[in-house]
Amino acid sequence: MSRPGKRNLITDVDGISVGNAEDQSARSGSTIILPDEPVVTSVDVRGGAPGTRDVDALEPGCVVETVQAVALSGGSVFGFDAASGAASWLSQQGRGVAFGGATIPVVPSAILFDFPIGGDRDWGLLPPYRDLGIQACESAGKDFSLGNVGAGYGATAGSLKGGLGSVSMVTDDGIQVGAIMAVNPFGSVVMPGTDAFWAWPWAVGDEYGGKQPQPDVPTADDANPFQVMIDKGVGNTTIGVVATNVALDKSQAKRVAIMAQDGIARAIRPVHTPVDGDTIFVLSTAQREPVAPSVAAVGQLGMMAADCVARAIARGVFAAEHLGDFPGYREQHNGQI
Repeated sequence: MSRPGKRNLITDVDGISVGNAEDQSARSGSTIILPDEPVVTSVDVRGGAPGTRDVDALEPGCVVETVQAVALSGGSVFGFDAASGAASWLSQQGRGVAFGGATIPVVPSAILFDFPIGGDRDWGLLPPYRDLGIQACESAGKDFSLGNVGAGYGATAGSLKGGLGSVSMVTDDGIQVGAIMAVNPFGSVVMPGTDAFWAWPWAVGDEYGGKQPQPDVPTADDANPFQVMIDKGVGNTTIGVVATNVALDKSQAKRVAIMAQDGIARAIRPVHTPVDGDTIFVLSTAQREPVAPSVAAVGQLGMMAADCVARAIARGVFAAEHLGDFPGYREQHNGQI
């Protein structure tokens, strides 16, 4: 049997903390996933417009085996500075590889395009994201808010306000899986003509409202959402992290990341578009015995990861509140905030 962990957050995975920081004037923010110890990490990237840093080294066969943190950030290309801030903070803590008198941490990152939300970006030569990365590290802990928080602060989800979402799942035999997603897709997270999330079948209780479609509701409409790309020009991306306490090598973590992407496909339509750069990192804290050589065990983790990703996406939008021209889901669909 499986169930959400005590917090229903990615921090229900032993050895994982999360920190968030925001710049309200810029309507943007950053999120740092901070493991207690270096963790085996891999990644899977989809869509036509990814924004990533230091991800090639996470592929099986490359020399990097573990990382000290993962950074998720708004701010488009400027958001990569959040990883630099986190790296500086980690170095000062002595966390990384010692070489040449310095401590060098590995902090892969992914960014999303949150400029449609508006905000003051007249920051000259000093965008705020390096400071946000440091602040997020300093505030990292087990409990954190969802919605307009961290990398989800300026996120949008189709016509709705996007946000930061997180969930977890634990089994009776001690397997822990959690996901955190900054939800900023081009596509919609809600079924057309309904209040129901595409991810409604995977909800646990009423964690994102409990709405279900009527049986006769069509699962798609005839509108061409891609006309918006032609008419307005847009840029998006949903980015996130899955963590597990099960020991994995990089090849196994890569397979879990690939399977986890199916959670995005369950929760968003359309998905992996030319203007999305959907990216999922998978972290193994290795606090439970290795699954090798069990193919079935890796498959179970991938299935749990996909379920958690779908739930985290819906939960992030459910928690988000009105900002700029983008209404929150609860405001738009049932008038409750």
